[in-house]
Amino acid sequence: MWTALEDEADDSELPIRIGRAISVEAFDPPLFAAICSEDLNQAARRIGQYKKLIGPMRLAITQSETETTLEYVWPDIPTPPAILRTTELVFWVALVRLTTRSEVMATRATSPEPPPEPEAFREYLGVPVVEGPSQSISFSAKDASRPFLTANEGMWEYFEPGLKKRLSELDRDSTTGDRVRAALLELLPVGEGSMDAVARRLWVSTRTLQRRLKEEGTTFQVSLNETRENLARHYLATSKMPTAEISFLLGYEEPNSFYRAFRSWTGQTPEQVREAVM
Repeated sequence: MWTALEDEADDSELPIRIGRAISVEAFDPPLFAAICSEDLNQAARRIGQYKKLIGPMRLAITQSETETTLEYVWPDIPTPPAILRTTELVFWVALVRLTTRSEVMATRATSPEPPPEPEAFREYLGVPVVEGPSQSISFSAKDASRPFLTANEGMWEYFEPGLKKRLSELDRDSTTGDRVRAALLELLPVGEGSMDAVARRLWVSTRTLQRRLKEEGTTFQVSLNETRENLARHYLATSKMPTAEISFLLGYEEPNSFYRAFRSWTGQTPEQVREAVM
């Protein structure tokens, strides 16, 4: 959706327009959960806890005596569009201004890909978005602890059970095997089909990943083989890609390894399966 929005809008300053449009009148549970916090530090912790309800991203919060830094950790694939990354930075400035009624400025902002119109964002955020290894925004300790005029613990107590329920449903409905296969769909085409790579994507240790898969009566190798077979059948049925290219997309270094594996899964060669579906 964000990629389409970026293409259709063709407006490098759209994140700023979105930030200026944020208001308490636009009802949204996560926004209200943040607005009813006592300050930015608490709002960040609350949003960070439930960020996975929005998408495969993580919010790392570092709080010191001098400043609070909010750093985004995004999945490697697919690369989030620039408009989404920048809008996330703008959101925090918009939030703290909305809730404190003060013209709070960030103290630092970084991004692997700074926005193309740097002056407009420097003016809005209070600092330029400079190139850095990660996407982050920082606020002084004073501003991060500035009381929210919208603080409402009763409202948070109203929203929190619903957010917890959604989080538990997300965790309950997706098995570890499902998550492993979803991760492999993204990782295999770039040659990252190892257990270590999948564990990093799922934010667990390899030992924990093995244990959870064992509890579900499966193994990582079974999940890997099932994903590779399903992808291979998809490529063979919907494309004219040579089998050597398919083997590469499945994470095999040698086409012969793919041929042997495919025959062990299906009892057929890739060519026979392609002929049967064409």
